Amino acid sequence: MTGSGLRAACGIVAAGLTLGVAELVAVPVGQGSAPLAAIGSTVVDGTPDKVREWAIDTFGTNDKLVLFVCMGIVAVGVAVVAGRVERTGRPFGSALLAVFGLAAAIVAASRPTASWTWALPSLVGAVVGILVLRWLIRRCDAAAGVSAGEADRPPSSAVGSARSAGASGPTAGGLDRRQAVRGIVGVGILAAATGLTGRLLGARAHSVSSERAAVQLPPPKAPAPPVDPGADLRIPGLTPYLTSNADFYRIDTALVVPQVSTDTWSLRIHGMVEREIRLSYADLVRRPAVERLVTLACVSNPVGGDLIGNARWLGYRLDELLAEARPHPDADMVLSRSIDGFTAGSPLSAFTDGRDALLAVGMNGEPLPVAHGYPARLVVPGLYGYVSATKWVTELEITRFDRAQAYWTKRGWSARGPIKTGTRIDTPRAGARPSGGRVVVAGVAWAQHRGIRAVEVQIDDGPWEPARLAAEPSIDTWRQWTYDWDATPGPHTLRARSTDGTGQVQTSEVRDVIPDGATGYPTVSVRVG
Repeated sequence: MTGSGLRAACGIVAAGLTLGVAELVAVPVGQGSAPLAAIGSTVVDGTPDKVREWAIDTFGTNDKLVLFVCMGIVAVGVAVVAGRVERTGRPFGSALLAVFGLAAAIVAASRPTASWTWALPSLVGAVVGILVLRWLIRRCDAAAGVSAGEADRPPSSAVGSARSAGASGPTAGGLDRRQAVRGIVGVGILAAATGLTGRLLGARAHSVSSERAAVQLPPPKAPAPPVDPGADLRIPGLTPYLTSNADFYRIDTALVVPQVSTDTWSLRIHGMVEREIRLSYADLVRRPAVERLVTLACVSNPVGGDLIGNARWLGYRLDELLAEARPHPDADMVLSRSIDGFTAGSPLSAFTDGRDALLAVGMNGEPLPVAHGYPARLVVPGLYGYVSATKWVTELEITRFDRAQAYWTKRGWSARGPIKTGTRIDTPRAGARPSGGRVVVAGVAWAQHRGIRAVEVQIDDGPWEPARLAAEPSIDTWRQWTYDWDATPGPHTLRARSTDGTGQVQTSEVRDVIPDGATGYPTVSVRVG
């Protein structure tokens, strides 16, 4: 390994130890206080909408993993630079690590739910990393036979006097290149161990998975009726009527999933109300629960996309909870707040007009999965998730749209977010090569809280033909449909459109997801063989 390669390796392992030590310090300080988590969360908050939508469209629910990978690549690049510019007498690399640590500390302490202690993981990690980088660079200089003064000169002249010692021979300082490499390897192992230990201890210290597994959900006073067998056509390639918890989409701003215990959770209802209310989880489960079927959809779902799912939710009617607080007559908005600081602004009318708007604690017969909002979240039929489906919810502030803005509306998205009528073709898939003759075309359609009255299919530029609809257990869920196509050989384009329960036909106008949801007909191209 060349001298510059050794310096780069010194920078990488020192930076690795910086992050590893920070992970350890973050265990008692708080979830999300480690540098990568804090910086990543800030990046998520500050990413331009076009870039964010590109990431979701390209990577789907893996977008957060991709962000961590990108941050890792940037960290390695910074570490390489730090190692190469560091000198025994001129600590330029150490200064770079110090700037990184200070910046990460400021970012961490500025997070919505942070205290000043959130700066400690980054600061402590940076101090350890700088000390180790200085130690490693001295060893590398000693192995190369370079004095402190020579180390400050350009590398070509600095190492010239040491070449007679050979690539790995001993020097006057008593070190050889192999010893320097062993020091780098040792620090690298220590960095990996501290990082892994910190992650494992943090996960164990803050995890509520064991608590969730022991939770006994209250039996619903008003259970959802059994799903009509005719609601699930069970056609190969067609999405099931109910989406399993494991397959349910997850789109949110939480880079690190909040771990919230039922022992500490509470819901505060306040603002423009006559009576402020605070409910603990124990208070909540003593109330009568209801169970409802509701389809949730993300506003980032492109035409024909899969950021939508249908589940059986157990929870408590929001209209009843709000009635106890008695909102003021001129209030028109509910600003819900998550424990991680995320906010969503919902029309108050959507909580009080009789629809099954819930404070949900169960999903498909289980306590809410941690990634889907355990112990409590909002489920509101007819509204996109960005204005209604707040996970890990802790506050409902009754206010007005002309007085408050939520997380996404501050970034230019529509304030109210009603779900648009949508259709998806699940089978055949784009690019499929079905055989000629009878081909089953099938998919799902949705217009939550309005229901689906009809679905039509168009082959190429032919007439719109009616599809057969599955049973509709609830107007708040999607509806399956199927169409038998007498396929002829050659390339074909399939389209579909829906009519909602009010008689409004889905629009053909093609629009992007920003600012209030995508529109247009789903299109699939196939070649019949």
